[in-house]
Amino acid sequence: MKSLTKEIWVNVPQRRAIVSIHNEVERLVTQSTIKDGLILINAMHITASVFINDNESGLHHDYEVWLEKLAPEKPYSQYQHNGYEDNADAHLKRQVMGREVVVAITEGKLHLGPWEHIFYYEFDGNRKKRILVKIIGE
Repeated sequence: MKSLTKEIWVNVPQRRAIVSIHNEVERLVTQSTIKDGLILINAMHITASVFINDNESGLHHDYEVWLEKLAPEKPYSQYQHNGYEDNADAHLKRQVMGREVVVAITEGKLHLGPWEHIFYYEFDGNRKKRILVKIIGE
């Protein structure tokens, strides 16, 4: 069995944003030369998420509105976690959106549905963060 472990570094200049990492993940699958296996894509920070969905700006806007209703950023005083940092809402949003995705690799390519696309979702930006990519297979 072969494996490849890489990190993708991101620095989102605002508090929240959805960033496509799809092309970089595809590039790493090609680099791995693995034809049949699995890929794990994992946000390595507790205020960020990796998810798969449609690459459509209206949906991305809807995520932002929906998550802000579930865990509004302000007032900061509503959260006991806030003290040193003001990011309690980011922790809660990450919990809803998830930590990682696992995708099959078939014939050397990501085995996804026709509209599926891989994204990184930053909930507490303005600093450098990393995404783990682990590929295993034959």
